[in-house]
Order: sequence, then C-alpha cells, then structure tokens
Amino acid sequence: MAITRERKEELLTEYARILSGTDGFIVTEYRGLTVAKLNDLRDKLRSPAGGSYSITKNTLFRIALERNGWVVPTAMLEGPTAVVFGNGNLPAVAKVVQDWQKTNAELFIVKGGVIGTSVFQGKELDAVANLPTMDEIRAQLAGLIVAPASQLAGLLQAATSQIVNVLQALEDKQNKPDEAAA
Repeated sequence: MAITRERKEELLTEYARILSGTDGFIVTEYRGLTVAKLNDLRDKLRSPAGGSYSITKNTLFRIALERNGWVVPTAMLEGPTAVVFGNGNLPAVAKVVQDWQKTNAELFIVKGGVIGTSVFQGKELDAVANLPTMDEIRAQLAGLIVAPASQLAGLLQAATSQIVNVLQALEDKQNKPDEAAA
C-alpha cells in the first residue's frame, strides 16, 4: 500500500529526531515475530538501557541517514527491517539485543549496525555489547581525575606532618633544660 507524501515527510522527520538523539543503531530483521514478542523487546530496550525499537521503511530511513550525516549501511537496509537505537547508551542496548536474540534466534536476525562513522556486521554484536557503557566510562574518567588529586592531598598531608614534627622537635630542644649546665 502506497503512503502519501505527507506521511513520508512525517516519517523522515521522525527518523531525523530519533537519529539526533542516538549514538548508534543496530539493524535487525524481524520476519515472523509476533506483536507480543516485538513489544517484549521494546519493553526490555526501554528500561533500563534507554533504547528504542522502530520498524522502518528502508528507502525513507536511507534518505534520513543521508540527510543527517550518518553512514548508510545500504546492504543491511533490505527486506523487513527494524532498527534498535542506542539513545546515548548503545553498548547497554546491544547487550539487551544480544540476550534477547539468544531466546529468539529463529525469528530475530541482527544484520549489523552503525556506531559513529563505523559500520559493523551482525557477528560483531558481541564486541559492541562488551564496550563500556556511558556510566562505566564516566566512572573511569572520574577515577582518573580523582586519583591524582587524592595522591596530591596525601603528599601535602605528609609534607605538612613532617614540618610539624620538625617544628615540634625544635621547640622541644629549645624548652629542654641544658644538660651540660647541671
């Protein structure tokens, strides 16, 4: 069934909105999945990973990718296609897809995806799923920033206590009665 020009523009606008908020996407084939299964996947992607899952019109999605400066995985955009969007946390979303695919492998095929300007194939999903999540990266960065500061604080505290010890020894020496005079 043909869709109107207005509906095509609506879809292009929607794809552009989604693409502007994602760090990457995974292209899948959903042939034979029931609505209940699709909704189950959408629910698992939404919480806690923050992803989304959309059935796309291949030609319109290709146009949206081109217009928004994304790499176009043309070979992946054939047949019944649905796209998983990372929405800022593609590694966590990829883990959900990977786990969900294990129990639905006969009906759910990962064709591949895009991270930034890199295209990956379906068999490389494991590598994407094992990337650190944004929270893990933030924690690592915080550790890198805090470690030198805590080391500096430790050095300053050690230096301060050494100065205090020297001053205390000097004061003790000055206040001590002269043993030679006795």
